[in-house]
Amino acid sequence: MNARPQSNNKARPGAFFVPHDLVAPIPGKAAGPLAGLTVAVKDMYDIAGTRTGAGNPTWLATHEPAPRHAAVIEKILVAGATITGKTICEELLYSVTGINVHYGTPANVRAPGRMPGGSSSGSAAATAAGACDFALGSDTGGSVRIPASFCGLYGIRPTHGRVDLSGAVAMAPTFDVAGWFAATPGVFRRVGSVLLGGEPIDAKLDRLVVATDAFAEADAEVTGLGREFLARAAAVLPPPREQNLAPDGLDGWREIVRVIQAYEAWQSFGAFITAAKPQLGPGIRERIASAATVTVQEADAARVAMAEARAHIRALVPPGAVLVLPTAPCVAPPVNLPADALEEFRARVMRLTCISGLSGLPQITLPAGVVDGCPVGLSLIGWASGDEALLDLACELARYCGVVRAIGQAVR
Repeated sequence: MNARPQSNNKARPGAFFVPHDLVAPIPGKAAGPLAGLTVAVKDMYDIAGTRTGAGNPTWLATHEPAPRHAAVIEKILVAGATITGKTICEELLYSVTGINVHYGTPANVRAPGRMPGGSSSGSAAATAAGACDFALGSDTGGSVRIPASFCGLYGIRPTHGRVDLSGAVAMAPTFDVAGWFAATPGVFRRVGSVLLGGEPIDAKLDRLVVATDAFAEADAEVTGLGREFLARAAAVLPPPREQNLAPDGLDGWREIVRVIQAYEAWQSFGAFITAAKPQLGPGIRERIASAATVTVQEADAARVAMAEARAHIRALVPPGAVLVLPTAPCVAPPVNLPADALEEFRARVMRLTCISGLSGLPQITLPAGVVDGCPVGLSLIGWASGDEALLDLACELARYCGVVRAIGQAVR
């Protein structure tokens, strides 16, 4: 585990944990389904007696220590897990690269020199490095799914509303969910039994829809690995059926999410930014400025379009059906990717991540394999409240994960 400074100075390069980290681990109860496991927590969940930073030093300085634990923190402690630290996240939770200009970029040990993905970057990087058994993140526009893919982990975006977000920093509540990472399928499943609320909807898996347009968005090597995975796992999956998901193209769905997310991000952070005038890093600064210009009329129109998209997607995924698609369109890009390439990368990512966000459906990502030394994730989107079925499926499919694929050939 990397050292965690206890001051308010910048974290050292590659660190997973924030400079204002816990002074000591917080032990969970002696008995429970997560007893003996360690967990790292994204610095957006309140931990009683500590300040929550949301990736920005000014936010940290202007907010009082939390009077109580966030709901998910309370649950994991009661279940027996020990919290070992608070992890770096992207500034105001508003990106998918994993880069934080204030605290540094957590090291992606499974793809050195490349992005860990964000905004839950420190949580994913810490899990991949073995610094914890599992980690808490959050997902609004891909913030668990993308780092899980880039760091070679199991990750989940649950059905919207199934995990209590009380005591967490809100970014865009229409899409915000809690999520988690694990390096092994058994731990991944055990966390779900603790955090998922409400009643699950169980069904026998009898339909597998391959999202043709989503696969078309990904690089050829990523698509090839994903399809090879499906061929290997054919014995435990229904026969695949190819189908385009978005009748008018994925860019239209991406734009719906962009508008609503931006409008709600300004509602969440606008008063703070206006009053405190925090220093914001490149990319975040521009997105926040753009978010401030989105009108309520534009947001309302986007919500009407979202309702149509949501109904369309959910009709494709009744109980027993699963959509399969690449988690990310590419392997993790280099950390020093130029600004113009970063914008194109974000647009490509959102074409894939918008599907689960619009529909509110659960999505898991599996560490399907490796392309030229970089992890690649494959995603399954299930029916509403079918989260447990997806977690069980992750355990069943684990035996097919981890294949290495060089460009142009597969190596078993």
